[in-house]
Amino acid sequence: MLDRVLGMEVFTRTAARGSFSAAARSLGLSPTMVTKHIVSLEDRLGVQLFQRTTRRLSLTEAGRTYLDFCSRILPEIEEMEKAVSSGQIEPRGLLRVNAPLSFGSLHIAPAMAEFSRLHPQVTVELGLSDRMVDMVEEGWDLTIRIGRLVESSLKARQIASTQMLVCASPIYLKARGTPQTVAELANHNCLTYTLSSFNSLHRWTFGDDGKISVTISGTLRINNGEALRNAAIAGHGIIYEPHFLLSDELRSGSLVALPLDNPPITELGIHAVYAPTRQVPLKTRAMIQFLAARFKGNHPV
Repeated sequence: MLDRVLGMEVFTRTAARGSFSAAARSLGLSPTMVTKHIVSLEDRLGVQLFQRTTRRLSLTEAGRTYLDFCSRILPEIEEMEKAVSSGQIEPRGLLRVNAPLSFGSLHIAPAMAEFSRLHPQVTVELGLSDRMVDMVEEGWDLTIRIGRLVESSLKARQIASTQMLVCASPIYLKARGTPQTVAELANHNCLTYTLSSFNSLHRWTFGDDGKISVTISGTLRINNGEALRNAAIAGHGIIYEPHFLLSDELRSGSLVALPLDNPPITELGIHAVYAPTRQVPLKTRAMIQFLAARFKGNHPV
């Protein structure tokens, strides 16, 4: 049997060069050997990878799918071999990490200097967005997600947790009064986060199991937690936000936590989510372990 890895390299080079002869020249092989590798691949896979004519060589649909896999696998094999041959196995390469805007800017970005000191061969591309990204489709190696995870084939590890709080500014409470019960929130201006995984635009849930709820309404909806917090500081209304967004404001007194008769949902998990590959890349594992160690035993504040 011909070498499988070499066969993948021959296939990707042929796809890039557009002909067997050009691929052969770039690899230092004979055109006959290149043809043998492609035929061996097609026989083993049971599909045709290329459409062949006298003038043109083009990928079939199966060929495009196989090229996508090869383009991801071959760099990882090269990375592994370089690490082993150098006598040390260390994370390296480009690591694309996506995180929610507020949490990422407050707690992930400041930690990257330390991560780079520990893993100088890894280049981190940090994307900050509050929308739910498709990590596989968009090419992210790792995403940070807060709250309830939707069921999917992705893998996840909880790296931290955060408490939820209902807060308002002294300005708002002086003007509208301080609610004492969850039910009283129905009579207040409640500012809502449009991307919440556990609250809706018209209903907030409370208690450890989230089974206590109240219908709310308000004059402002925002898809970003920091913007929502700033609106609350200005006296616009009441917010229901994670502690990591509110700690400085609570200390300064610009926001006040409300002691309601039923507690907010006490804990939301903060998860590192990654693709379910047989062997998670070393750079991805390094980041997950780093973040888990950084937040261990603490609410991120």
